[in-house]
Amino acid sequence: MSLIIRPLTDADRAPWATLWREYLTFYDTTLPQEIYDATFARLIDPHAVERGALVAQKDGQLIGLVHYIFHAHNWRIEDVCYLQDLFVSEAVRGTGAGRALIEGVYALADAHGTPNVYWMTQEFNATARQLYDRIATLTPFIKYTRS
Repeated sequence: MSLIIRPLTDADRAPWATLWREYLTFYDTTLPQEIYDATFARLIDPHAVERGALVAQKDGQLIGLVHYIFHAHNWRIEDVCYLQDLFVSEAVRGTGAGRALIEGVYALADAHGTPNVYWMTQEFNATARQLYDRIATLTPFIKYTRS
C-alpha cells in the first residue's frame, strides 16, 4: 500500500498522541496531559486556520506527523509558515515519509499564498538534517529564547 499524506482528524487522537510523545522524547521533553489535549483540539479545529497538522499513513497506520503555523511577518506582505514539529516513526525513516510530510506543508503554504516555510532542528539531529539539506536552505540564524 502506498503512503498517504492527509489532514489530522478526530479519529487520529490516540496514534497522534503516541507519535507526538515519541517526538518529544527524542528532544528530551515531556508535557502535561492538558497540553496534549489543548494542542490536539487546536490542530483539528476547522476554525483555527492559522495552524494545523498533517499525518503520514501507511497500511492503515499513522507513521508520521507534521504541525504547522501560519503567521504574519514584518519583512513580507504575505504570511510565513512555521513547520513546528515533524516526526516519522524510527522503523520507517528513510522511506520518504518525512519528505512527503514537508512537501505536504509546502503545498498547503502555496495554496495559502504563503511560499516561505521555515523550521528549526537541533544541531545533533544528523539524520533529519540529511533530508533538510536536500529540500531546504540552511540559514545562519541562532535561536534565543526567554526562559
